[in-house]
Amino acid sequence: MSELPFAGRTVAVTGASGSLGRALLLELHRQGAALVALTSSDAPLCLSSADGQAVPLEQVRWNCGEEQELQPVLERCDVLVVNHGFNSHADRSAEAVLRSLEVNALSSWRLLELFAAIANTDPARPVARELWMNTSEAEIQAALSPLYEISKRLQGQLLSLRSLDLAGPQLRLRRLVLGPFRSALNPIGVMSAGFVAREILRQVRWNWGLVIVSPNPLTYLLIPLACLSRWLYFQATSQRSAR
Repeated sequence: MSELPFAGRTVAVTGASGSLGRALLLELHRQGAALVALTSSDAPLCLSSADGQAVPLEQVRWNCGEEQELQPVLERCDVLVVNHGFNSHADRSAEAVLRSLEVNALSSWRLLELFAAIANTDPARPVARELWMNTSEAEIQAALSPLYEISKRLQGQLLSLRSLDLAGPQLRLRRLVLGPFRSALNPIGVMSAGFVAREILRQVRWNWGLVIVSPNPLTYLLIPLACLSRWLYFQATSQRSAR
């Protein structure tokens, strides 16, 4: 078994300029991945490894609503990490509603559909592509930000619903359920982004489809129950689609 789990694999990460995005890129580089940083920022993304060397990466600028334009990039990728997000905090204006739903839920759903379509065009691929979606424990718990909770719950529901048709031999789906970590979205988070990134990749190495990193023990009980109950309900009340 290779000492570098991601050697020979290309991984794209959205929200690459954020705290967790940068931490994931660094950890993925350490584990041998070729990196594609997807970000809405115009500023060059410069990362350095522990020994001070510049981390090689391809930076691609994009905005929510332009997911289809990423197809040529994603066709070259083995793994897509959907990690971008928006937190309106106490803002409940119409503009905040629109942006929260667009960034946290609808953009993630469009990327899921796009990457699944790419995966299905290559049925002979020896190793399945993977999509990891960062949904947050706000799926089931309060986050002191109503629109963040609403949009993240929609994101999680859409992932559960569409995974019934999209997950398969060509595409492995992983749900990342993360507790509060320090970032621009949550400056008072109790975990560091580096710790969260290491824990995510540790659980991925165990081949877990449900990756949970949280200081709250209830999350480890409630999220699996929520996912199971959704799976049963959606199976019973919806019809299978071609994709």
